[in-house]
Amino acid sequence: MGAGWRPLLACGVEWWYFGSLRQDDCSYYAPELRGTVWGWCGENPPDLPWGCPRAWDNACVIWLGEKSGYLTDWVTQQWVKMTGVRVRLEEFPWLEGPVGRTRGIGKEFFEEYARVHRLEVVRSGTRGLIREFGALRGAESDPAAVAAAVADFYERTSEYELDAWSEWSVLLKPFGTALAWLFSRRLQQLNIPLSPLDSSRGMSSEVVELRDPRTGELKQTAWIRELRATQRALYAGSYSVCRVPGFPDSCVRVVFPLPNGSATVILRPQSHADGSFSLLSSGSGFGDPGFYFVVRGWDGWAWARYVRAMRERITVYGAEAGTVRAEHMLWLRGMVFLRLLYRMRGA
Repeated sequence: MGAGWRPLLACGVEWWYFGSLRQDDCSYYAPELRGTVWGWCGENPPDLPWGCPRAWDNACVIWLGEKSGYLTDWVTQQWVKMTGVRVRLEEFPWLEGPVGRTRGIGKEFFEEYARVHRLEVVRSGTRGLIREFGALRGAESDPAAVAAAVADFYERTSEYELDAWSEWSVLLKPFGTALAWLFSRRLQQLNIPLSPLDSSRGMSSEVVELRDPRTGELKQTAWIRELRATQRALYAGSYSVCRVPGFPDSCVRVVFPLPNGSATVILRPQSHADGSFSLLSSGSGFGDPGFYFVVRGWDGWAWARYVRAMRERITVYGAEAGTVRAEHMLWLRGMVFLRLLYRMRGA
């Protein structure tokens, strides 16, 4: 039996289990559920005590129904509603974006999104995260000062292959591991590598455009990355240029769909004298560049929580011929918890 989420029914509660199981793995992986179990590893489910050796690696989570989703996601959404700001999206269009399904995201999300919204998925031609790099001109960003290879990567992302390496802070790696167990692996979204071996076989990179089939208008540009070693979706996000009230110039907006909402990152651009280019998600409060959790409501309303403790910087610079490299740093409360290094080679 392959990897995936398996439904279990115990005491009238539906649970879901994630694991990569074979027929002979049942006696090792499956916890006893104090009730009848259906749909498990074959027709004769095992009867084991609670606390199997892989309990943390294959945690069970409570399913609350299609509307609310999993308990851990629902609790996070209630936190956003209680501590965030209630907004009308027509007044805050930079918080608008694709909304995830309650059962998960994964690399197929934008295919389904296109079907639901009757959009055409375009994989032909050259496709970039930023259609016109010059749109990022501002007080801190001069596109003319950026190396041509760096601008080319942003405008022609589909023509590049990616490799990545990760380095976690020893002190904060347990935080990343907990997030992976509770959210990322199940959702197949924001699956940051926990080990250098996770990215040892490289990374797939696909840029797709979602267009109106009648007018050809570009509605979404999605970048989907998957770790080949684990076959887990690393990131599935929508990229665009936007403006926010707390910053005078254009920013890059990345929307990662999550159940009933999204993680939206607003990044301000900076050019450097050496030709490199940075995107920073840092600010002091709501309306500034930074990290936002968004929970979609009804009738055009949403809740948004600005997470000041989370910051990141992505710096792209020219390297050997036909190649650019990037350093991606993430901070939590002023401490670097993850450093990602990328090599992008032109096809």
